[in-house]
Amino acid sequence: MAEVTAKMVKELREKTGAGMMDCKKALVKVDGDMEAAIDFLREKGLSSAAKKADRIAAEGTTYIEVKGNDAVLLEVNAETDFVAKNEGFQKLVKELADHLLAAKPATLEEAMDSKMENGATVAEHISQAIATIGEKITLRRFTVASKTDADAFGAYLHMGGRIGVLAVLEGTTDENVGRDVAMHIAALNPKYIAHDQVSEEEIAHERKVLTEQALNEGKPENIVAKMVEGRLRKYFEEICVLDQAFVKNPDQKVGDYIKSAGATLTSFVRYEVGEGIEKREDNFAEEVMSQVKGK
Repeated sequence: MAEVTAKMVKELREKTGAGMMDCKKALVKVDGDMEAAIDFLREKGLSSAAKKADRIAAEGTTYIEVKGNDAVLLEVNAETDFVAKNEGFQKLVKELADHLLAAKPATLEEAMDSKMENGATVAEHISQAIATIGEKITLRRFTVASKTDADAFGAYLHMGGRIGVLAVLEGTTDENVGRDVAMHIAALNPKYIAHDQVSEEEIAHERKVLTEQALNEGKPENIVAKMVEGRLRKYFEEICVLDQAFVKNPDQKVGDYIKSAGATLTSFVRYEVGEGIEKREDNFAEEVMSQVKGK
């Protein structure tokens, strides 16, 4: 059997753009035959998938799968909204959700390396879908939550998955209460459950900013401290879900709504598709010109 060297792996990677491990596996499989390895990667869809690796996938969907006392929220990205609505893409998202819920990997890296029922790793399964669908697709992030029989999940997808929220409420089995809270979180995007979760550093920073703000407004120093504390309370209302006015009943705080159901909000995760991903603004005319000049 021919020895597979690092130089061979590098050469195959440059020719196909496929991942390092995929190149190594291909060469081992075909006993070091470079042309056969290229064909192998093309057949597996890994070569064409890699050519899409530098594209920006900022569209896609969030999705929630609930099975008994376990639930998963995940975000899968594609390059265009059109593909995100594609039946094949939606099927892939469901398959990934089912797998993540069963395997419960601790990290994204662990998830990508984990084997699905068909024997392929998650990374390989996604690559195969890319070859079929024709766009870069990425599993961006996921969270798995668990509860007991005495608790409820708050699961809510907004605008067909543009925003996904998964919350856990202890002390109630009423899924409607959970859904109401998840819907509120989708709308108002709080950062924390309660203000005791806000770090001392963040509070000190906010207090400093608000103090400077009040002084710059020309307020007398003897009332600035009192004003700052009032504004700090308003800040907590903006970032802490329990302090926020409930979207379905603005006269009531979310915390009071949850308490009236005999419940406690113990966790929540909110994903918005593409948040934090820098979308590339392509100049279509320039792109066409570069292609024309390149011919």
